[in-house]
Amino acid sequence: MTSGLVFALAGVLLFVLGLGGVVMLSHALRRILAFNLMGSGAFLVLVGLAQRDGGVDPVPQAMVLTGIVVAVAATALALALVRRLHGAHRDD
Repeated sequence: MTSGLVFALAGVLLFVLGLGGVVMLSHALRRILAFNLMGSGAFLVLVGLAQRDGGVDPVPQAMVLTGIVVAVAATALALALVRRLHGAHRDD
């Protein structure tokens, strides 16, 4: 079993765990974290499948790096929206 296959299988496992969290959890913060877990799994699959003939293909690695930056920005936006939603519906 190659290291690329191990990375890909671990990524699939992370993706499935995150998908289960998104479907089963009702708390908004936990759903955001589960969604980030799904993204990490997808990134790991891309990195694992990017290896060819002992070498590494730089295009999927660049896509993963760009995806990480976008995921951080999307997570910050989601957390800001959840915070604003929580502040608007607080009963105190």
